[in-house]
Amino acid sequence: MKNTHLSQLKKMPLVICILLAGWLNYSFRPQTDDQEWLDWSNKCLSESYNPPPDSKLKKWELALTNDYFLRLRKTYQHGKQEYYSFNLHRLNDVEYQGDDKTGTLQLSTAADDIIVQTYEDPKGDIDSMSTVLDLPVKNMSPERLDSLKNALNYFKAKSL
Repeated sequence: MKNTHLSQLKKMPLVICILLAGWLNYSFRPQTDDQEWLDWSNKCLSESYNPPPDSKLKKWELALTNDYFLRLRKTYQHGKQEYYSFNLHRLNDVEYQGDDKTGTLQLSTAADDIIVQTYEDPKGDIDSMSTVLDLPVKNMSPERLDSLKNALNYFKAKSL
């Protein structure tokens, strides 16, 4: 019996060293890399975007790109498309109006930095600029909103 305990005690420093090395390796790992922030931001935006049900919207695409552009493309049943885009370095403010269930995420720029275009519109194609992009959203808890704001500000700082 004594030999078994003695051999186990001799192995303990090795086990402790391995555990300590693993812990140190993990503790010096960067918190979150760009791709993780980008993936999380896109997941949050796509899960939260809540277009009005009566808008005859066929499909929509909302994405934050790896070159720090936020892009929204809406395609309607009769082919009309609306397109919005801006670089996050132009982001001035992120505000939210609503509750945990539904609301509007308002992204604003200091000047007319948001590209607004329409295609295949019976009234004619439009090319203009705006300072505000309103995104109807759902399930936006305060914690989720804070995380999204942090992500957008993180990419804004990277794009400068």
